[in-house]
Amino acid sequence: MIKTQNRRALRTLLSFALIAGAPLIAHADDAPLFVPQWLGAQYTFVDQNQSRVHSPYQGPLSLDPNGSTARSHTFGVYFGVALPWHFQYYFDVEMFKGEGVSNATGLGGLTNGDIIRSGVASLGKRPYVARDYLRWVLPLSDETTAVERGQDQLPDHEATKHIEVKIGFMAVNDDFDKNRYANATRTQFMNWSLWNNTTWDFASDTRGYTDGLVIGWIMPTWSLRYGIYRMPVEANGQALLKSLSASNGQQLELTLQPKQDGWALRFLGYYNRGNMGLYQQAIEIAEQTGQTPDIHADDAPGRHKFGFGINGELPIADNGDTGFFMRAGWNNGKAESFIFTEVDRLLSGGFQLSGVHWGRSDDHLGVGVAINGLSHEHAQYLSLGGEGFLLGDGALRYGPEQIAEVYYNIAVIDHLTISPDLQFIRNPGYNRDRGPARFAGLRAHVQF
Repeated sequence: MIKTQNRRALRTLLSFALIAGAPLIAHADDAPLFVPQWLGAQYTFVDQNQSRVHSPYQGPLSLDPNGSTARSHTFGVYFGVALPWHFQYYFDVEMFKGEGVSNATGLGGLTNGDIIRSGVASLGKRPYVARDYLRWVLPLSDETTAVERGQDQLPDHEATKHIEVKIGFMAVNDDFDKNRYANATRTQFMNWSLWNNTTWDFASDTRGYTDGLVIGWIMPTWSLRYGIYRMPVEANGQALLKSLSASNGQQLELTLQPKQDGWALRFLGYYNRGNMGLYQQAIEIAEQTGQTPDIHADDAPGRHKFGFGINGELPIADNGDTGFFMRAGWNNGKAESFIFTEVDRLLSGGFQLSGVHWGRSDDHLGVGVAINGLSHEHAQYLSLGGEGFLLGDGALRYGPEQIAEVYYNIAVIDHLTISPDLQFIRNPGYNRDRGPARFAGLRAHVQF
């Protein structure tokens, strides 16, 4: 790992260059060595309303039965520096304000992906470092392809066959479980179960970032990536454990894509080792003591959790702007949901349709559905009144959480899109006694 003091030195150096040498900052089509490049900036606003919910009972982490309205704002600026010998350095700063409906609790598939995990954590509203890492590329061929400027992507020409290494502070889902049609919560689907595999409990702090190492073997028709990252100290926690030997999150993903703009299949496996509780053990302790089960009280080091996922995309028309997507995921569901959300089974899919068919080539219509499920132990724990970090109705009559979402992304002018969004959820929080719930939202996104 990059030591903390080294990262701070790099940040200080970059900040000095940005302030004292501002005229040198560039965003041209090349990337001169040692010159900080401004790679982009964004602002996203989400206004979302939750309907009233049928609620014969409720707990501390239920959807608000009286309905809820919430607004969120996210800001980000993104920089990169080209270094000798195929090294690159990336540094991002973000800021979040606002909240999600019902305090971003009460669902496995939460409805606003831009407030990821802020929920009950009460994070500060100041700017924070989002990414701070080094990337190195080892070319394996003379054939190259152009790489356009973008967030965490310096403009360059890279070998079509190469080894990639990233080390530092980053987001795990920047490199794994990507999908052309369901990957960007600021312009595509907003529900968590549609832009990521929610059974994949990937390592991160509360905001979604962690220290780690990624190694990728990239070929023209396939790629293989492995990543290992620091785990949080506790469920939904901001502090990260220091020791990788005692606690870590690991993932391996194989991507098959015979043609660059053709269909793609991704096969993901993950294994977490950390300070987690076990649902069955928490249940047994509660039965012996006559108390409500508490998964957090059963936390102990050395516990593990593993799972698998498959992710597919199929372009069918309009140079790939129209196409289908799907995801399926499973985890063993014995250890507590620790980081991302409370989902143990997932099946999702849908499509994106280009607006070219009605004379709006930069617009997109998206329709998606998802079914979330829990393991037997997880459902039993909640039915006895147990709480996770997102779920806790006080009781549970289990049923799969069923989600539908439709959005229309309107390109208003260059750099600005506005998206009306509707979501419908049956059995919110996996509870047949509650719901259904309806959500209407409006999202505005500015990106440079």
